[in-house]
Amino acid sequence: MEGSVFTPCLEGMKHVKSEHGEMLSKPFLDLCKTILPVLDKFGPAMTLVKSDIGGNISVKFISSSLVLFEKMEGSVFTPCLEGMKHVKSEHGEMLSKPFLDLCKTILPVLDKFGPAMTLVKSDIGGNISRLEKNYLSDPDKYKYLYTFVQGEIESKTAKGSSSCTNGLLWLTRAMDFLVELFRNLVAHQDWSMSQACGDSYQKTLKKWHGWLASSSFSMALKLAPDRKKFIDVISGTGDIYTDMARFCSEFGPLLQYNHKFLASVRMDDMKAS
Repeated sequence: MEGSVFTPCLEGMKHVKSEHGEMLSKPFLDLCKTILPVLDKFGPAMTLVKSDIGGNISVKFISSSLVLFEKMEGSVFTPCLEGMKHVKSEHGEMLSKPFLDLCKTILPVLDKFGPAMTLVKSDIGGNISRLEKNYLSDPDKYKYLYTFVQGEIESKTAKGSSSCTNGLLWLTRAMDFLVELFRNLVAHQDWSMSQACGDSYQKTLKKWHGWLASSSFSMALKLAPDRKKFIDVISGTGDIYTDMARFCSEFGPLLQYNHKFLASVRMDDMKAS
């Protein structure tokens, strides 16, 4: 294209405010996206920055309702529980957009953990963005979630670090960790948040992490918030422990469905460095 890599950004800036001077959600998020290709040119140096930006942009489908989210009836799990009703087709196939939208609904919950979940949120957001980018390139072709994987297996690109297969695998594993964490909070109401997080990590992600990833993750979890304050913040007007238990019992089987498929094509055992 003519101009520099900043040309799309400069053009986007013209549209971020309404005629009354109010910041518009989609134009602002689209503007932020235009800088992502620039970060690619930095290589590994900007991996964390790009992942963090992508993760925060990925809340776009719910960003327009963030104020309502704080005041809504029910708990922070209410949108997630509603979203679970729509992730499978009438024939039982996992649908791409509903599944990704479902995963997005948990991002505001992670915000309540503070620094302890920065790595988890960044990882989840980055993988959602990767899968969503491919979905949007051809929504009809990628209507079903496992189409990403099947196409990459055929092209022999599934094991690449930037593949959608890798993204789906690690997105599913991160959600495994969260399900186990919330299951611990329900089952062990005398445990501290650090204890619940540590146990969940040992049972889910640790075996897939190398030394560097494991060390970084373990250090982050030491920043876990006070349990009582966390529960108070996320409770809303609903029964938080009932909703938490439902989240675990209903989301867990969906994640296992992903694992079953990935295992069937021998893509469920990739490790991190």
